[in-house]
Amino acid sequence: MGLKGKMIGQTEIKAGGDVFHDIIKMRPHELNKMTPRKIQRFTVLEGKLGKVGSKVFWHYNHDGKDKVAKEIIEEINEEKQSMRFKVIEGDLMEIYKNFYIIYHVDTNGPDSLVTWTLEYEKLREDYPHPGTLLNFLLHMVEDIEAHHS
Repeated sequence: MGLKGKMIGQTEIKAGGDVFHDIIKMRPHELNKMTPRKIQRFTVLEGKLGKVGSKVFWHYNHDGKDKVAKEIIEEINEEKQSMRFKVIEGDLMEIYKNFYIIYHVDTNGPDSLVTWTLEYEKLREDYPHPGTLLNFLLHMVEDIEAHHS
């Protein structure tokens, strides 16, 4: 199948794409209240919230295990309500040579569609694809939705 891959998943959010984008961009430290079984803590290591080039650190629980990820915010697009994160340290780097997490929001009337894209390069052919992480992110959107209902 190859070492490089891309996975895409979508889910609706009725709370509004602008709300979702604002939470991820400017209030990620509040995610532990909205989705406590998934996100434990978020820290800005360098830079500022919502700024390209900033380094951030996540403590999260994935597949029943506590994990960490250090990321650089590579891109923010207000028009597309999107962000691109490059994972540079943490548990994912034990399996992947490169790993990017991207989301964007499409708004159509009162409903919005959040699209997550995972781009990656595995270290070895027999390492898993990140399907469970994609599901984690999709369910995180559902938790944010439930919190704002």
